[in-house]
Amino acid sequence: MVYVYIAAFGFIVIIFLTLRDIRIYHRTKIESYRKGALRGMVAGALALIGLSVTEANPQIGLTIILVAIYINGKGKREDVFGDAPLVKRVLGETTVKKNKIHTNMKKA
Repeated sequence: MVYVYIAAFGFIVIIFLTLRDIRIYHRTKIESYRKGALRGMVAGALALIGLSVTEANPQIGLTIILVAIYINGKGKREDVFGDAPLVKRVLGETTVKKNKIHTNMKKA
């Protein structure tokens, strides 16, 4: 029974980090965060499979979760936080990068 909680925690962590990467990409348009979010979606799907398998066979299910966490591992990313405090880093708060097309349309 404890195995299911461990697998659920791994799944939740992967989904949280994926949503954080999506938020950072949406605000900054940095390509490495887009790739991280896509990799997180694949890892999240694999973790969901591992979560469902864990109840029937904990060893195989937790192995699938471990592989999903490995796939979701940190890749090369640009520093968007600077010297931001821990809470802002965890929540993915960054400055919004203005879209050049959008700002040119406002001037016209």
